[in-house]
Amino acid sequence: MENRRAFIKKMGWATGSLSLLGTTSLLGWQNPVLWRKPTRVKGKVASNKKGLPKVAVSDGETVILTDKNGNFDFWSSSQQPFVFVSLPAGYQIDQLANGSASFFKPLDLKSPSNEILFQLKPVQQRDDKHSLLILADPQIQNEYEVEQLLSISTPDFIQTIKELNDPNTFGVGCGDLVYDQLQLFDDYNQSIKATNIPFFQVVGNHDMDYLDSRTDQVSTRTFNNHFGPSYYSFNRGEIHYIVLDDVFFTGVKREYIGYITENQLAWLEEDLSYIEAGRTVILCAHIPIFHVKNKAHLYELLSPFKTHILSGHTHRINHYFEENCHEHVLGAVCGAWWSGPICVDGTPNGYGVYQVNGSDLSWYYKSVGKDKSHQFRFYERGIHPEFPNSCSLNIWNWDSKWSVCWYENGERKSHVRRVNATDPLSTKLHMGNKLPERRPWAEPAVTDHMFFFEPSDVSNITIEVTDSFGNTFVETVSPNK
Repeated sequence: MENRRAFIKKMGWATGSLSLLGTTSLLGWQNPVLWRKPTRVKGKVASNKKGLPKVAVSDGETVILTDKNGNFDFWSSSQQPFVFVSLPAGYQIDQLANGSASFFKPLDLKSPSNEILFQLKPVQQRDDKHSLLILADPQIQNEYEVEQLLSISTPDFIQTIKELNDPNTFGVGCGDLVYDQLQLFDDYNQSIKATNIPFFQVVGNHDMDYLDSRTDQVSTRTFNNHFGPSYYSFNRGEIHYIVLDDVFFTGVKREYIGYITENQLAWLEEDLSYIEAGRTVILCAHIPIFHVKNKAHLYELLSPFKTHILSGHTHRINHYFEENCHEHVLGAVCGAWWSGPICVDGTPNGYGVYQVNGSDLSWYYKSVGKDKSHQFRFYERGIHPEFPNSCSLNIWNWDSKWSVCWYENGERKSHVRRVNATDPLSTKLHMGNKLPERRPWAEPAVTDHMFFFEPSDVSNITIEVTDSFGNTFVETVSPNK
């Protein structure tokens, strides 16, 4: 098998180096105090020289629709030094040189006026059907972890994209793209550029300028220099997508809370005013909204819509159902911080794969290095120390629409208990202050997707797990007696 470093060299990558295209800097950071002086922003959204009407354009504060000729004109005093187009359905997602999505233009805040042209190209195939990869917490910190991302995870992303065979596939980096070492954005960019699909980026708590920032207001400047705005929206087919920054830096060392600023809520209220009630909305954030302190105000804004929230941060999988929102908290690309093959709840290192057909959404969790049918792990009787008389299962992407049964010598059984417990493999790999070797502070986490059952004859057991969409995953095991 080709070793990892040889693979990286073959792909033209060099760990710990600058990006293939050099360091991407979109603008020299400008002090937010200067942003308060209004500048006039005018321009056009066009395709094939024809103006596109009713396209939302924003500076992160004002949201305006283009007129019948595709023109827009407004005064900006926003604290976000960009103007962006909420990409309309049916138009391609262009890419920056670093592989990320191009949907914005930097503003010259020292100029009294800025003229902007957004030139869009129609998609070659309708985008009411489209696919997306959600990469939560790649979180690279050093050369070893860069190599793991580039030589193990990235080929898996590429293979999944190939299998999807969907020209309208895009990705979302769901925060903690790096682990405090912001110079490694260039190495992260190598990974996403290799996928050949555009990526939208979410800022995570480890993607922020903590050391030389006094307030949250300026803590995303390096992220912004690479990827543009830290909150924005876009459209694919019938779906309206939103990206929010829900990491609030308190100004004290590396302290942060899950919180959505008033600037974002006010912008979102205006953004959503142009979206028809009843539409499906997909919102991406880093910290699970379930854990955000002022989440009730966000839920209120989202109440007219059917909403899926995609988040990361916890390095474990959870599904939360609040109001009309289904939140999918994804396992981490890096697992337990690149210390082994699983997250702290036993979920394999991996990422989310979502497929959209009209307003319908389906999904699965893709474990790196495994077939997409790998959706649970079986443990023999006695492996779990708290349940010595039970066999157990970790069904990591479980939600209430899944079902599980088992067959003992061909006889179907359905008595299975879901219990909040730790995963035995996580206990083996992570328990104690000396494990795992690379990250001894990582500990097993109690999860709500562990299942227990007690067969009378363990010589021949078949497990059958069915997901929300009727896909059934079967494993026959012959445990040791």
